[in-house]
Amino acid sequence: MSDIMNVTVTDLGEDAAILDVREDYEWEAGHVEGALHIPLEQLPARLEELDPDVDINVICRTGGRSFRATTWLNQNGYSAFNVVGGMGAWFEADKPMVAANGETPRVL
Repeated sequence: MSDIMNVTVTDLGEDAAILDVREDYEWEAGHVEGALHIPLEQLPARLEELDPDVDINVICRTGGRSFRATTWLNQNGYSAFNVVGGMGAWFEADKPMVAANGETPRVL
């Protein structure tokens, strides 16, 4: 477990590559603008959508799913970092969010 690298939402730069592994309904309610959305269970089948030459910052709601995705990505040759606290921490840090459903962005 010590192999996992963590990053906080405040450490992420504006140009950071973010992979959101939450479910569709969570993504639609609110997400980081510019993030790539691949639900955790779809990650193995959609791995080709990720750039192996870019550090990937993986986010979910609180950090559990992103931890699993980060572990798996690192085992498969990617440079992945777990975003500590997930979208809850992102929201608490008052970082910008967008919603796919046209409503005020929120974290479910």
